[in-house]
Amino acid sequence: MKNILFRVFIFTLTILVACQGNPGNRGSQDNVATENDVIDRHPNKLIYTKHARCRMDCRHIDEAEVQEILQEGRINYRKSEPAGRPDPKYALEGTTHDGQQVRIIFAPAKRGMVVITVIDLGTDWSCNCK
Repeated sequence: MKNILFRVFIFTLTILVACQGNPGNRGSQDNVATENDVIDRHPNKLIYTKHARCRMDCRHIDEAEVQEILQEGRINYRKSEPAGRPDPKYALEGTTHDGQQVRIIFAPAKRGMVVITVIDLGTDWSCNCK
């Protein structure tokens, strides 16, 4: 009886270990910020493009919310370009302190973190940005 229980235990342990290495079983934790993240969540400098500033204005998203999403947002790899040249681009998504669901595109560069654009996922704001 002990031998059977031991074999069942080893079999279960083997299955658990095998599932830990399976990318399909990671769930939403893939997008959680970690120390080994591919993006610097605390850069020395945020650089806003003119386009980003315009979109922030018409979508009512301020610098504090951009910083909030950079620090706590989830990377949406389907909307990101990690192999982009000259700089990779990462789409970070999350909810701001005032409840907006947003996606912000960041491009890590040598001079700092460039904010490319901001998108409100819940509201289609009218903008005259070029």
